Amino acid sequence: MDQIRNGWFSEISEFWPGNSFSLQVEEVLHHEKSEYQDILVFKSKTFGNVLVLDGVIQATERDEFAYQEMITHVPMFGHPNPKKVLVVGGGDGGVLREVVKHDCVESVTLCEIDKGVIEASRRFLPKMAVGFDHPKVNLFIGDGLEFMRKHKGEFDVIITDSSDPIGPAQGLFERAYYELLNEALAPGGIVCSQAESLWLHLATVKGLTTFCKEIFPHVEYAYTSIPSYPGGSIGLLICGTKNSSKTPVRPITPEIIEKMQYYNEAVHKASFVLPQFAVKELNI
Repeated sequence: MDQIRNGWFSEISEFWPGNSFSLQVEEVLHHEKSEYQDILVFKSKTFGNVLVLDGVIQATERDEFAYQEMITHVPMFGHPNPKKVLVVGGGDGGVLREVVKHDCVESVTLCEIDKGVIEASRRFLPKMAVGFDHPKVNLFIGDGLEFMRKHKGEFDVIITDSSDPIGPAQGLFERAYYELLNEALAPGGIVCSQAESLWLHLATVKGLTTFCKEIFPHVEYAYTSIPSYPGGSIGLLICGTKNSSKTPVRPITPEIIEKMQYYNEAVHKASFVLPQFAVKELNI
């Protein structure tokens, strides 16, 4: 709440010093301190309802689809037949909503450590939280790392929809976590994780890609435009155990495109085209 002053919320963080994104606040809808983090939801003037964790915007009704669709459908269409999917984080339900658009999916499990995020999203972000109501969804409240240690070799696609590497999500950006991901994958599996902004966190991205190249045969980086995230874009780290994910390997039917607001085949391919400064630094 300290970040709301004179009717404006300003996103200020040590993770992007000297930068701030602000939204005009119409009404504070919810505020609590859970066991793990500060949870805030407010109604903004132009971006709809906004979910904020530890002072950092996680989703807004106006542009959430740009992130949810890309972090989901890039790896999902990179796999020839994803039947069993795991989502780590993603307590707003948006990734679940997208995963179940694929008829080939038989089950999707979501591991969320903070049930307060789920409860707030169900109340104030219903168009995202609708994902929780699908019959193919299984919900696990607890540590995703502990869950994966007990479920090795099971999942065709694992999506890590995490907050930034400060606070409860810090462990999701470390080598040990990606080793666990690799062990939890079925043969031919694909991992896709939130991987920060090229403009603000290139050193973090380089660290991730460097150790992932020692774990996975295919390590690739894509990104998507999203106005409410720092720098206006967010990255996706895609690690494959068999094939590249740069081109969809299954048909993208008109029926599924009708359900999209951002994703299509051309955007999928283009998301891997990096600016030259990133190509030089990441060497991928």
